[in-house]
Amino acid sequence: MALKSLVLFSLMVLVLLVLAGARPSWPKFENDHMDPGNGPFSPNYCNKEMENRNISGKLFNTFVHQPVEAVQAVCLEPNITCKNGQNNCHKSRSPMSITECIREKGPSDYNTINKRRHIVIACEGNPLLPVHYDGSEEVSSEAR
Repeated sequence: MALKSLVLFSLMVLVLLVLAGARPSWPKFENDHMDPGNGPFSPNYCNKEMENRNISGKLFNTFVHQPVEAVQAVCLEPNITCKNGQNNCHKSRSPMSITECIREKGPSDYNTINKRRHIVIACEGNPLLPVHYDGSEEVSSEAR
């Protein structure tokens, strides 16, 4: 009886590990790119956020300043081709407030640039969730 329980427990753990590995990386996307706070942000914003989120050292990063639900809803927009050629990207219908962080000199020396742009994100899973920030596009002059 104990052997049967051990085998069932081992199988259950294996299934859970497989399922966990197949889940989209929404928590990573949320950590790396989501900040629903209101901007514009000070010149030190990127230095502070990149350090606090343990992602300093990246050459470039973007934070999106919209509610989580609004960013997740972008996954419901029509599919477009990502920069890497995959067809799982989606472009926001409306411009969103973003902050681009561009590394200048050292690993914690970022230039902070506040913008309003359409975001492009890759989405995966069921339900679809953002897993990669692919870039942004300028707001066309007639939409301003």
